[in-house]
Amino acid sequence: MSAWSRIANVFRSETVMRDLDEEFESHIHEAVEEGRDPAVARKAFGSTLLYREASRDLLIAVWLDSLRADIVFGWRQLMKRKVTSTAAVLSLALAIGACMTAFRLIDALLLRHLPIAEPQRLYALSWRGPGGSAWSALGYADFTRLRGLVKGQVDLIGISSADRMDLTWRLPAGLAEALEKVEVQFVSGRMFASFGLRPALGRLFTEDEDLEPRAHPIAVLSYDYWTRRFARDPNVIGRSFEMGRKYGIGNDLFEIVGVVGKGFTGTVSGRETDIFAPSTMSAFVNRPEAAWLTPYLLLSPGSQERLRAVTTRVLEHSATPWMKPPVAVFVEPAAAGVSGVRRDYREPLIALSVMVTLVLLIACANVANLMTAQRAARMHEMALRVSIGASKWRLLQLVLVESTLLALIAAVGAALFTWWSAPFVISRIDSPGNPVRFSLDIDWRILAVGLSVTLLVGIFCGLAPAKAPRRLMYILIAAQAAFGCLVLFVAGLFAATFERLSHQSPGFSEERLLNIDTTAERAQPPVFWDQVAEHLRTVPGVETVTLADWPPLDGYSYKFNAISIDGGPPTAVSAAFMNISPGWLDAMKIPFIAGRDFRREDKSPGVAIVNQAFARQFFNGENPIGRWFAGTQAYLQGQRFQVVGLVRDVRYRSLREGVLPVAYTPFHRLDAKGAVEDLVDGTFTIRASTADPMALASTLRREVTTSRPGFRVTNLRSEREIIESQTVRERLLAMLGLFFGAVALLLAGVGLYGVLHYSVLQRRREIGIRLALGEPGGEIAARVTALALAMVVIGALVGLALDAALARYIESLLYGVTPTEWRATAFPLLTLLATAMLAALPTVVRALGINPAGLLRTE
Repeated sequence: MSAWSRIANVFRSETVMRDLDEEFESHIHEAVEEGRDPAVARKAFGSTLLYREASRDLLIAVWLDSLRADIVFGWRQLMKRKVTSTAAVLSLALAIGACMTAFRLIDALLLRHLPIAEPQRLYALSWRGPGGSAWSALGYADFTRLRGLVKGQVDLIGISSADRMDLTWRLPAGLAEALEKVEVQFVSGRMFASFGLRPALGRLFTEDEDLEPRAHPIAVLSYDYWTRRFARDPNVIGRSFEMGRKYGIGNDLFEIVGVVGKGFTGTVSGRETDIFAPSTMSAFVNRPEAAWLTPYLLLSPGSQERLRAVTTRVLEHSATPWMKPPVAVFVEPAAAGVSGVRRDYREPLIALSVMVTLVLLIACANVANLMTAQRAARMHEMALRVSIGASKWRLLQLVLVESTLLALIAAVGAALFTWWSAPFVISRIDSPGNPVRFSLDIDWRILAVGLSVTLLVGIFCGLAPAKAPRRLMYILIAAQAAFGCLVLFVAGLFAATFERLSHQSPGFSEERLLNIDTTAERAQPPVFWDQVAEHLRTVPGVETVTLADWPPLDGYSYKFNAISIDGGPPTAVSAAFMNISPGWLDAMKIPFIAGRDFRREDKSPGVAIVNQAFARQFFNGENPIGRWFAGTQAYLQGQRFQVVGLVRDVRYRSLREGVLPVAYTPFHRLDAKGAVEDLVDGTFTIRASTADPMALASTLRREVTTSRPGFRVTNLRSEREIIESQTVRERLLAMLGLFFGAVALLLAGVGLYGVLHYSVLQRRREIGIRLALGEPGGEIAARVTALALAMVVIGALVGLALDAALARYIESLLYGVTPTEWRATAFPLLTLLATAMLAALPTVVRALGINPAGLLRTE
């Protein structure tokens, strides 16, 4: 009989047995027909039971049949102990689900390759300068020079970061034009061919269309954006849009020439690019001080060293002054792309992965303890199986099948948890102004990792109690305590970081502040911006209206490496700049220490207001009023400013960043010819008279457009919202850390309770006798809990040692807290001990509640 037939017979065993019985009966019937007595015939035939079992083993796959029987028996055992089984399933489902969620996020951020040809050959250039400063972008002039030097040896591609920009689609006459935000990347024309990408519609632009600056205003849509925005309308080819101005980018009318094939959404992990445009269409192409093109390379073996040497030579003569001198050039794998999201969340995800792995180990130890107690209760059953001939392997298979079945059931719950939790975590780091998008598709790698984790958990939970039941129970308790202590230690540090960072004072009053980011269709005279501000002041509920380049703590900055003080040589320390209107400092509640505010007639360059850090850094802490400084590079080169005011320090770009030397300059600026410069974008900073400034949002958005045609609101946020966005990563870490810490505590408490409960059941007779002999309850409680609690203490001490050893790996994620603080170590230790005492309490009550007389009577 074939192997497939024997396997199929396992699942039709009743039919096989019926056929065998019919065949045996037919042989006996033939003997009776030949004249033999039926009883004699049956006796001569022998035991049909033995023949049936022997024949059955020839007709079916015995190993598969025993496995099937073990699965059925294991299911019945799980149903027999529903409460215990449910607790074990929930523990493992939560732990496996958390583990798979972490893997999905790491895969989406760090491991998932770009959908291009030969992604393993893709690398990115980066370099580090003195003091550890790092860059991964070149100016256009440096990029073209490097491309010329490596031409024919290395395929060099320049790709900008994904910028969120304003876009206006040109619509037919009579229809209102719609302003929207899109993600745009400026890329080398040869990117599509080098990456092996094909158009889904129309065509993709080529290298010839990316040679002359500002010559080819064309663009390619991503497939996802085409689907989301145009429902895959083929008539999108030939449509035009106007790209809004950002960082000096002038308005350009672009024409859509094609749609890139499905799957490719740019090279920035965590972002999805909507539109690709030639790199020569970026306004930065003619600004040597701007580094904005990340060099990507398709490398062949052996070409890295030459590339480092050539890049070093280019950087030594860079057109971007603040990039020199580089210390080291790195060629880093970029098969998964490059992004700031990856940089910001790489370490947090690794830290969370370690935490969920520890939680998984705690859950495994917990379930192993539960199964150990159950195995002790089934000693009579196991002894009976051995007595009728079951081998050790057969018993081990029985236990492993039951534990694996438990893990597989938990995997279903884990899959549901992962399906919900991964998008939830992404939503916690997402924000309207900086959207985060990851591909969380389930592929064979996700399924393989999930299945592997499930099987390993099942094998561990089955093997552990089968090898060393009683001794291992207490070892696992110590392990749970050690892992739980480490999880709580990290969770406490993350929670303290979030608490201290979120309570970090920005230096100004954010209450009732609203910021309206505004852009104009084309550059407008400053008087028009002032007219809009005057109009907004008439809106009911508005207290003050002022203008600035951007909202404070928005992440933007103007930083220049050197300025000249009183005509002296350039300084070695950078200074930050910000353009503001008169009254802005008062609206922000930033107090003056000396001097005055700007007047309406003040222009930039000419006068400046500096903060205390600026005075300390460049004027040795002396009164800077009346002193002069000048810019030495970029558009500030040669511009002179007289200090007319000194104000308190405030946070400039980030809550994490220390206070920077800042110079505030007038919002109205003069160009190189001395004429007042027209403005394209700015931020109206409004302090409302009502408690909730967002209540005015729709009104103010409408009034901006009404007051001056051509002005459009691109974003509207309260200052509180902006400040809270500074702590998104810390909030996520604190939230997940405390969640996993609570899970670890719960699992450790349940595991300890299970061990103590088992111990009391095993020693009921001893405890009853001691109670009958008058032993005090305190001594009974100590006897019952001493060993388990001692293992908890030992495990906690081991955990504290692990805390000290691993603390340095998470220091970069902390703020305002150090791992060596006594509170950082006291929190996990005290919390763990309190949980242990709470878990031991029901067991002590049960032990002291034993009735000695009733127990001895039953004995």
